[in-house]
Amino acid sequence: MVKKYFEHVGSFLRPEELKVARQQFDNGDISKEALKEVEDKAIIELVNKQVAAGLDKITDGEFRRSYWHLDNFWGLNGVSHEHFGRGYLFHDEETRDDTAVLRGTLGFTKEKHPFISHFEFYKKIADDKGVEAKITIPAPAQFLAELERGKNVNSIGDFYQDRGSFLTDIARVYREEILALYEAGARTIQLDDCTWGMLIDEDYWQTRQREGLSKQDVIEDYLFVNNNAIKDLPNDLMINTHVCRGNYHSTYASKGPYDDVAEAFFARENAETYFLEFDDERSGGFEPLSHLPKEKVAVLGLITSKNGKLEEKEAVIKRIQEAKKYLPLENLWLSTQCGFASTEEGNILTEEDQWKKLALVKEIIDDVWKED
Repeated sequence: MVKKYFEHVGSFLRPEELKVARQQFDNGDISKEALKEVEDKAIIELVNKQVAAGLDKITDGEFRRSYWHLDNFWGLNGVSHEHFGRGYLFHDEETRDDTAVLRGTLGFTKEKHPFISHFEFYKKIADDKGVEAKITIPAPAQFLAELERGKNVNSIGDFYQDRGSFLTDIARVYREEILALYEAGARTIQLDDCTWGMLIDEDYWQTRQREGLSKQDVIEDYLFVNNNAIKDLPNDLMINTHVCRGNYHSTYASKGPYDDVAEAFFARENAETYFLEFDDERSGGFEPLSHLPKEKVAVLGLITSKNGKLEEKEAVIKRIQEAKKYLPLENLWLSTQCGFASTEEGNILTEEDQWKKLALVKEIIDDVWKED
């Protein structure tokens, strides 16, 4: 069975000093070097706080990113940072309208992609503290979904004459990035993947159906790019994945239970640990967990990152007991349902709230799994 660790999904609320510096940089008031100094300081302080909280694996909180996903796409060759004209539509809110558009054949250059040096910076700090540095990147399926988002799809035919070579190239550049991160010292890489959350939302799927797509075909495409990106990797590299239904400024983008994708995603994707949203009724029941093979772990996201209200410990433990009906306790674990700031805006809670949430996760882990 996969070994389990106390780890956070990924992102943390940006400190005010960092938010101010980023705005100053965007306005042209400070240099890139000055912004980096603020980022470095904030990341060092964050790592210290994560270590103090007892986390076994730490991240840089995604402090150098604007988005959890787009910054990674923009670092790939052949991809352009453009404006869609409309943001992602969340419940009661619309995001900024940044997107990634294909403007050439895909490629990966280690020296060009910013995530490599980003990781190297906080890995050195983690090593000094005796903890592991993990990195979160958006899944290949998420990249495919962005390149095919609405009008973005029109540019793909300019560079790829058949879909097979396009999907193969997505998997290839991702595998090259993953291996570059491994070379830099990463031993846990998490693929954040909202595509499965979109597929199980009937309102979303009705829109896709009008494009003449088959849900099963889309599922197979997602599995193809994800699994081919992570095939034949070093044995000591752990691949996690994380699914939520959107996490922008404490709002959500999709809803629905895992039932429709459980067989494909849980049984056929080659991830080891699944961080799964289960913080409210939008996620459905635990029944689909029965599709997870015995060598995989489901990390139950029962503690919400969307608000500061602290969950009742006994209520969370009761839900873990419910999940045990479908998956043994040794295959279950606990976390927040998502990060605290999937974009630089962050969710509507305080920094004190986020650390209380993580302390609760640790307390419940120590209680429920003390004999595991």
